[in-house]
Amino acid sequence: MGRDDGEGCDVTGAGLELSEGLQVFGAVLKSFRQAAHLTQESFAPKVRYSAHYIAKIEQGKRFPPCDLPERVEPVLGETAASVLKAAAKKLSRRSGLASWFQHWVEIEEEALTLCAYECRVVPGLLQAEPYARKVLESHLPPVTDEQVETRLTARLDRQRLLNERQNTSFGFIIEQAVIERGFGGPEVTRRLIDHLLACARLRNVELLVMPTRGVEHAGVYGPMYLAETRAHEWVGYVESQETSLLITDRNQVSGMLQRYGRMRSQALDPEASMSLLEHMRGAL
Repeated sequence: MGRDDGEGCDVTGAGLELSEGLQVFGAVLKSFRQAAHLTQESFAPKVRYSAHYIAKIEQGKRFPPCDLPERVEPVLGETAASVLKAAAKKLSRRSGLASWFQHWVEIEEEALTLCAYECRVVPGLLQAEPYARKVLESHLPPVTDEQVETRLTARLDRQRLLNERQNTSFGFIIEQAVIERGFGGPEVTRRLIDHLLACARLRNVELLVMPTRGVEHAGVYGPMYLAETRAHEWVGYVESQETSLLITDRNQVSGMLQRYGRMRSQALDPEASMSLLEHMRGAL
């Protein structure tokens, strides 16, 4: 979340050069904001976004939300809103970026609830820096050192959501085998477990471990991500080899929600999950 073991929801995270169109849009927004004598910190709450999100848009690192011109109009005026609306229509993606990309950026930044089930790799939002670096360095075909650093910065930046969005409920179910694999070696795994335990202690985060052994498992269809929007609508997201899909069909999303709910009952509860993580760390 593009793939989540990479950084599917950030232009820089995808390892691509910034789009000239995005840079121009960001520069136009910045110009209108400055003309109104507003800082990013004073402007952001007026349009109901975080200052960090506005900064990313102005830097050309985020696709602007579709309702940004509408939110801007009462603050910057009709002319600014019209110009930004026209500029947004001209934005295009570089080849290789899927059509769901822009929508998932908006959804993740504004979601009321975010849920994830993973059986392959620790979700990007929970990856400790050494673990994330190892994942990126293992990419095939190989990437350059510069690409690794760019993607790592983007991924770690994305993790601010856990602390910034304290009113957002985050839920994660991770297979025990993913952690026991020891990806990156003992020290990387220790750092990972310490990071997972720290995240699990946040009030808005639920971290559950799915035990390796069990006679039932509702996650046989594979990894999935779910988000509840501000309109209280749910959308799903799935990914595979270098491809991803945003799911909005209500019947399909309903099925995903049912499976995630069943997996919550099949996984270890929060206390047992933390106990198991502590035990795994002690065994390293």
